Amino acid sequence: MLDNKIEDSTNSSYDFLRGGGEMGQLMRSFDWENHPLGSPQKWPESLKTNIRLLLNSSFPMFIWWTNDLYMFHNDAYLPALGNKHPKALGASAREMWREIWGDLGKVVDGILEGGTPFYAEALMLMLERKGFAEETYWTFSYSPAFDSNGAVNGIFCACHEVTSTVLSERRLKTLKEISEVYTQIHTMKQASQFSCDILLRNSKDLPFSLVYLLNNTATSATRIGMAGCITEAYAPQTLSLTKPGAPWPLAEALSSKTMQLVDCAPLHLLATQEGNSEKLIQAAVLPIIRPGQNQVIGFLVAGISPWLEFDNKYKGFLTLIANHIGTTVTSVQAREELARQQAYLQEVFLQAPVGICILRGPQHIIDLANPGVCEIWGRKPVEVLHKPVIEALPEVAEQGIIELLDKVVNTGEPFVATELPLQLERNGKMEKVYLNFLYHPMYDPQGFIAGVIAVAIDISEQVKYRQSVEELNNELMATNADLDNFVYSASHDLKAPISNIEGLMEALLEYLPEETLNSAPVKRITDYILNSLNRFKRAVTDLTDVTRIQRQAGDDVGSIRLSEVVNEVLLDFDMQLQETNATVEKNLDDTLTVHFSGKNIRSVVYNLISNAIKYRSPDRQLHLRITTIKTPQHTVFSVQDNGLGLNMQKENKIFSMFKRLHDHVEGSGVGLYIVKRIVENAGGSIKVESEEGVGSTFSVYFRQ
Repeated sequence: MLDNKIEDSTNSSYDFLRGGGEMGQLMRSFDWENHPLGSPQKWPESLKTNIRLLLNSSFPMFIWWTNDLYMFHNDAYLPALGNKHPKALGASAREMWREIWGDLGKVVDGILEGGTPFYAEALMLMLERKGFAEETYWTFSYSPAFDSNGAVNGIFCACHEVTSTVLSERRLKTLKEISEVYTQIHTMKQASQFSCDILLRNSKDLPFSLVYLLNNTATSATRIGMAGCITEAYAPQTLSLTKPGAPWPLAEALSSKTMQLVDCAPLHLLATQEGNSEKLIQAAVLPIIRPGQNQVIGFLVAGISPWLEFDNKYKGFLTLIANHIGTTVTSVQAREELARQQAYLQEVFLQAPVGICILRGPQHIIDLANPGVCEIWGRKPVEVLHKPVIEALPEVAEQGIIELLDKVVNTGEPFVATELPLQLERNGKMEKVYLNFLYHPMYDPQGFIAGVIAVAIDISEQVKYRQSVEELNNELMATNADLDNFVYSASHDLKAPISNIEGLMEALLEYLPEETLNSAPVKRITDYILNSLNRFKRAVTDLTDVTRIQRQAGDDVGSIRLSEVVNEVLLDFDMQLQETNATVEKNLDDTLTVHFSGKNIRSVVYNLISNAIKYRSPDRQLHLRITTIKTPQHTVFSVQDNGLGLNMQKENKIFSMFKRLHDHVEGSGVGLYIVKRIVENAGGSIKVESEEGVGSTFSVYFRQ
């Protein structure tokens, strides 16, 4: 109705209510006729001017007019009113803002009485504009509003809500304090209560806080921090995640990895602020995540202020706190683990049976020297620790050690030495020692080379022993060579007298009458002599073979197909195999070849097959199984029989010269010795598996 009057009237006194958005519309439609101020036509020009000013301003403004403080305000001021809008228009400020009038009433009365302006910056006011007493902050000025006669007849206010700014600065300060203090924390014991103590400094946002850490199996959590208006009854030292009845939903936060809101009204917890107490309604349980791994390591339980709206900024603040705690806990755990590893490593170093030292920096300062390396150096730890190598061991200056260390530090490449001879001053005199050692670069957390880890073994005794063995071996080789020459010469020199004896024996047999030769005594003697000659000839032949394999091992080396050699040798034994009714099972790879002497490999195959036939069992038909296979390192030739078998307790005698484990057949006992020497001279080996009464398997491993 008033809008129509204003539109139709030519009275310019209504122009001050034109425009102004929602509040302009509301003022125009307000029933002023029944209000104590009456019709706007009768209002003082000063009031009209101020109303026109605030309606057309985008800055929050209001006027409280007369001593009754009737309220006028613009659209920009509406957020400050909250649910007091629209009933605030024309209402008394004393009634509308009764919750804060204890703070503002004296200021307003002072302005009305004396006209002294009032200015406040970030003043906290507990406004009930959202259904609860809300913590808000305002920067504003109260100025006297004058009537047409120049008398103070109200209050003019330009204001600005800075709640968001104050809360942001307060919360940022809390996060900053957490970050700064945690950089000084090195153990979980130090960190256990610090987080909650820092959070308690901001009790306006965090009336209470609890920090729990999960165990390794994620079945329980242990409290490491507690602060604020929380009691032990609702903050157990240990909480189970598998049993019902826990006061906080840790299991749900663990499974969802999201914030859980809790109705904590039944706990009857009271928050206190500016002398006021209020019952807590809500708390939040947030998972503490290990950075970069999305792994829950604990929980933050935080009380939510009853005087603040739990909006996204509040939630984000709690999330940032949980993230900070996660980063700190992870960092502290990593430092503790590193310290444990370093302590363990140092303990291992000190107890290691080898010499270990840690050299730091370009000067190679000795940070650690275990007993092993001190023994190698011939020094006590106190004589070398925290000194440069060149100072602790001046005798190595001219032996290239410093240059080796410099190279490792400069290039990052490890250095390995074997039997390196060094002159060290030990027990007051210079001694020559032999060392196997490793110089390995040591890196700092940023990946830069910080020094060298050295591991050394004193092998002086082994080297000296080996050198003495080598000298003895050279002497033995010379003796063996002389012995081989003697055997070779003797075997050839004995052939002539044997031939002479054999010729004399033949002449004697031709000379003696038939009757004499056939007499029992003479026949027995002549048989003995002939048998002895034959054994003597075989022994000389075997000796010749032994020296031959040592002198002629590589005379005819070439690529030999094993299957062909086996088949040729089997042809040589064809009659014996038929006579003994033997069976031969062959599993030969026709593609397998070995690089070997042709004569020697035939001797190997011949001896093994010959022995299998010779030492067959009289109780069963002879069965031979001959195989060739290839392994990554060897070509393997095997002869398996079901003969008499051998006593493996006498294994060391099987391949000895002139050793025979069965005496019922003829032989000199050098066949297997010859085979072993042939194979080993070519870099191979021979093995036997046998059981008495069952049979034997001889396997020759030819090097590829």
